Amino acid sequence: MPEPTPPILNESQRRIVGSALTLAAFLVSIVLVIAIVLVLGRTLAFFSGVLWPLAVAGVLALILRPLLVKIETGFKLRRITSVVLLYGVFVLAVCGGVILLVPPLAEQLIDFIGYVPTVYDNASAYVTQHYPQWIEFGKRQLANPTIRGLADSVAAEAKTILSHAAPSLRAAFGGVIDVFAFLTHLAIIPVYLFFFLLARGFSTRELGKQLPFLKPGVRDDVVFLVSEFVSIIESFFRGQILIGLCMGVLLGIGFTAVGLKFGFVLGLVLGLLNVVPYLGSILGIAVTLPLAFFQPGGGWHLIGLVLLVKVAVQCIEGWYLTPKIMGAHTGLHPVVIIVAVFFWGTAFGGVLGMLLAVPLTAFFVTAWRLAKRKYFRSE
Repeated sequence: MPEPTPPILNESQRRIVGSALTLAAFLVSIVLVIAIVLVLGRTLAFFSGVLWPLAVAGVLALILRPLLVKIETGFKLRRITSVVLLYGVFVLAVCGGVILLVPPLAEQLIDFIGYVPTVYDNASAYVTQHYPQWIEFGKRQLANPTIRGLADSVAAEAKTILSHAAPSLRAAFGGVIDVFAFLTHLAIIPVYLFFFLLARGFSTRELGKQLPFLKPGVRDDVVFLVSEFVSIIESFFRGQILIGLCMGVLLGIGFTAVGLKFGFVLGLVLGLLNVVPYLGSILGIAVTLPLAFFQPGGGWHLIGLVLLVKVAVQCIEGWYLTPKIMGAHTGLHPVVIIVAVFFWGTAFGGVLGMLLAVPLTAFFVTAWRLAKRKYFRSE
């Protein structure tokens, strides 16, 4: 009887090969996920001209839908009658806001842009007067040929970037066809909004019937995740925009009250920028503090007052607005939110990814918790 052929690998070698194959499969899965995200991001960027009017109309519909339901049930009206009534009131309110608020806000914004060189001149004069040693230190360092060459190369690189960016900006905003396309997309938003309001909303109750090829357990998980994603999108955008608007009004009133120049328009813009988490707060500190210090009559006392307004509004947002409007938090750590904003902003090519960062991350966290509980739990 022939002797059995000895195995090619012993037990220890088989474990090593198995671990290597598992690691390789894991790395391939990560690469596939990254590739899918990148392809999806490039696709969204390519079709952004078609998608952003739909996104704007969808967000407006999410904000107005609760009011529409109250009108429909409270006055016992048909859906289309309620939509027409709400649509008329909304259009009148928007037109009134544009007529009353846009001219003074635009005037303040233009004045602020024109005032930026004055702030720069005031800052230069302040540094020259109070910290001349810094100027001397900079001159001594620039006298070094190596540092001088490095500074010249950085300046040349900046000029090159600007020279390449300027034609792109002119091509993007200066062409008649591009302007016409933008106006066309802007004009279609009310049409999208009307039909979004007329619809009863997205329901996942019938989604399971469209997935007969999946096992019952997997099908239930897919329906649950889709429902969860729709719920996260609705609650996040509706709540975040309302919170941003409230914060903008509070910041504008507070900045104006403490004497910050262009305080109302800055507060309103910075509050609305909080739709992207922490963006308004970061830009607010970067813009308002130098302005408070270098404006006429400004100084450390005005910086303290501006910071006091920021802290007060932030406390109101954290203790009252967010619990009242959005309910429970997403459960994400602030560091995770910041990383998510940069990650999805890079993956989706800009603002769209930054806007979707928190709901997408919250959705994937929910999906991971579900998968870990149902499919990866230990025996």
